[in-house]
Amino acid sequence: DVRQRVNAEIRDGGVFDEVVDFDEAVRDAYDPRRFRAGYDSGDGLHPSDAGYARMAETFELKALKGGAPARL
Repeated sequence: DVRQRVNAEIRDGGVFDEVVDFDEAVRDAYDPRRFRAGYDSGDGLHPSDAGYARMAETFELKALKGGAPARL
């Protein structure tokens, strides 16, 4: 499907400097189109609280450290 093709392109590394793969963190290994048990809020589209917690565990905050200060 389109989402999987877009994600594959992003994961290949040619689009962004860093990638946080939230999809991989919460998807069902047996059916990648679905959330892993316990990570679905119930609508099949949004993560549950446990899903968001899992996503936070995979995120490296240091990856956001930029080389130049933000200008407001």
